[in-house]
Amino acid sequence: MKLDILAFGAHPDDVELGCAGTILKEVSLGKKVGIVDLTRGELGTRGTAETRDEEAKAAAKILGVLVRENLGLRDGFFMNDEKHQLEVIKMIRKYKPEIVLCNAIDDRHIDHGKGSKLVSDACFLSGLIKIETSIDGEKQEAWRPKLVYHYIQWKNITPDFVVDITGFEKKKVEAISAYKTQFYDPNSKEPATPITSKNFFESLNYRAQDLGRLVGKDFAEGFTVERCLAVNSLEDLM
Repeated sequence: MKLDILAFGAHPDDVELGCAGTILKEVSLGKKVGIVDLTRGELGTRGTAETRDEEAKAAAKILGVLVRENLGLRDGFFMNDEKHQLEVIKMIRKYKPEIVLCNAIDDRHIDHGKGSKLVSDACFLSGLIKIETSIDGEKQEAWRPKLVYHYIQWKNITPDFVVDITGFEKKKVEAISAYKTQFYDPNSKEPATPITSKNFFESLNYRAQDLGRLVGKDFAEGFTVERCLAVNSLEDLM
């Protein structure tokens, strides 16, 4: 299956938090979108790998993505090395996306920056024909995505561009809320974490509102780029 967009996250819920609104919008426009989680989030303070698996499936259904896979890399300990790059390359060559979305280039959680560089490097390497990979014994063809964009997570990184997600903000929160073990729950008896506070959950909307404010929209999500954006005319920037 060839996809238009493939979104990677170091953990289940990274994609939802960073770019669920954009994914929902692109799906509504008929784009074929998939998600690949690098780890099962097994080191998370709340929940288990098994509960995260179920939550990820529920969120994928809400988002309307065609596929969601998990590479099962070690949460907290995966590296940007040949072994891990090859696993990501297999996914890129399997789905042949034109656009890849991945973790923030720098963030509070160490896996986010690592995951960002791992996926970015794999996107380049995936285009080299002398790197051989196969799935189920079938040799894969080289493929390099045209664009790699990084969504914004915990840190307030200045975006290079924003996507208007007005009209999709409620569905975005619904997809995030599928991770019932991970976010604000006043009845939970489990330990508190930075993302389980009411303040964090409310920040999902006010950050989107603030990014929207910058471009005269109600809600938006921000991204950074690895190379200059090209437009056909100045009107494309409106």
